[in-house]
Amino acid sequence: MIANRLKIACIAVMMLAGCSSAPQSKWAHPPMAVPFQPTIQQQIQLARIDQLLKRSDLDNNTLAQVYYERGLLHDSIGLRDLARLDFNQSLSLKPDQPDVFNILGVYFTQSAHFDAAYEAFDSTLELNLRHPFAQRNRGIALYYGGRYDLAHEDLVAHYQQNVNDPYRVIWLYLVDLERTPDTAQDRLKQRYEVAEKQEWGWEIVRLYLSELSESELLNRIANESEDNDILAERLTEAYFYLGKIYHHNKDYQSALMLYKLALSGNVYEFVEHRFSLLELSRLMAEAKREQETEQSES
Repeated sequence: MIANRLKIACIAVMMLAGCSSAPQSKWAHPPMAVPFQPTIQQQIQLARIDQLLKRSDLDNNTLAQVYYERGLLHDSIGLRDLARLDFNQSLSLKPDQPDVFNILGVYFTQSAHFDAAYEAFDSTLELNLRHPFAQRNRGIALYYGGRYDLAHEDLVAHYQQNVNDPYRVIWLYLVDLERTPDTAQDRLKQRYEVAEKQEWGWEIVRLYLSELSESELLNRIANESEDNDILAERLTEAYFYLGKIYHHNKDYQSALMLYKLALSGNVYEFVEHRFSLLELSRLMAEAKREQETEQSES
């Protein structure tokens, strides 16, 4: 799986190299964080869980919880194939787990298996109608699956639960860019103006509204992050959402570099990291289609 993803990224680099000029020099020396590494605590916890699973006196409910927790640990250090195996094992032991269905839905979205993702999120919401993330995640899956009207319904409902969350506003804007591009900016501004704007993520919204330049945003992140963890997390978000705009504007080389930068911090648990590889594969497919169109026209 990892090898296939790396292959996709490499193919995209070779393909894009022939269809546009080199990226602007502003990306030559971007701010970066020290990539996240597995902590001693995570490694000790994994070892303890492995020992616990050797016991023969655990009932199915307990085993299901243990596999789920190990899956979360594997996920947090980027071992997603092992995590998925753990989540599936947990679900086979205890089928009524909304959190497991939810994260499996995210995994299906990452691998572009959208119908399976929709079913997983539907199962989550059937088991827990008030699940805090399933509706958002289903909306994102619908967005990536090209079902923009349905994505809009989910993401609007999720946004209305907390109008002060900048990431709910950002994802709605990305959907609006596909559904109603002529009014997307106005709607973004309206949502920005009614919010309290206390969270850091509103800086990205300000960037989208052209109230903040890219260099100002990145300089603030580099200068105001309290430690490497915050720096890595904020850069992951900033590079991903910057990449989305360059991607939308068909500046494929800049988008390619930004998605790779979003991956560089190893912030595996952030949706921005999770979907950067998916974006790379989508970008490659779009660039290939445009190349084929240009060749047929010429």
